[in-house]
Parts: sequence; C-alpha cells; structure tokens
Amino acid sequence: MGALILDASVLMGLLDSADAHHDNAVSDVERADQAGRALLAPASAYAEALIAFARTNRGDEARDAIASMGIAIAPLTATMAERAAALRALYRDMRLPQAIVLACAEELEADLLSYDRRLMQVRTGEAGDDVEGRTGDALSVAPVATPSEPSLPPRWIIEHWALLDQLNSEDS
Repeated sequence: MGALILDASVLMGLLDSADAHHDNAVSDVERADQAGRALLAPASAYAEALIAFARTNRGDEARDAIASMGIAIAPLTATMAERAAALRALYRDMRLPQAIVLACAEELEADLLSYDRRLMQVRTGEAGDDVEGRTGDALSVAPVATPSEPSLPPRWIIEHWALLDQLNSEDS
C-alpha cells in the first residue's frame, strides 16, 4: 500500500484536541498507520499547521509531536512547484498551499487525506465550474470532514497525550 499525504487540516486536527477534525484525524491516521502506510506531509502543509504554535513560541513542541507520530515531511521539489503553479493557474479559487499539497500527492503517486472539500473535489475530478475562464460561481474552500469509523486512540497518540494536553492547555 502506498504513502498517504496529510494536508494541514489533518495535521492541525492531530495536534489540537479542540479542533473540529481531531477525532477524524486521529482515527484516519491511526488506520493508515496500522495498515503500514508511510505518512507524509508536504512542507507547505507542515508550515501551515505550525503557525498557531509558532505564535506562542511552541513550534518546537508541535514539531516534536508530528515527528513522534512518524509523519515525515516531503520537501517541495521543482516539479511539484511547477505543477502547483499550473493547478493554481487552472483553478481560480485554489490557494497556493492547496495546489502544493495536490502536486505533492501527484508526484509521489500517493493518496491524499484532507478535510478540505475543495482539495478532495479537485483530486477526485469533481471540480465543477471553477476552472479559470469558465462561468459559474466558484466553490468555497470550506473544510468538510470525511466519515471515519470510531476506533480506540492510536498508540502513538496515547504515548503523547501529555504533550498534546500541554500544548492545548497552554493555548487556552
């Protein structure tokens, strides 16, 4: 089974127990981990997920939490950057970070896990009337969680609950 690309919505869900996607992120990523899938986050998604922690001088803690979950960071290559630019030019309502995540998944021939409806629509070819030069209203970039089966907390989350609780309590 191939790698699984995690976008910023998934990373933020993993790091923040108050995030709307926390339960889905824990369940979905644990399922992928149990299946032996490599877990990767594009460098851009990783940076996006760290912003809130960097604002409170806790970027190191968030970095360590992501690393402890076995999530590797996929660097941005020239090919990915070129593909991201092409996607951004094609879809007028797509932000560059979204385009980079899609380009990363394409280049690495990996599946994508995201709670961003827009990303998943483009990835599955259900983009609709949002291509540059076509008429119609562009879709919003509202995140929508994908359904997950309930499961026990993943072993790597249990091992790091103290760190996650500390990150979340300091944020309050």
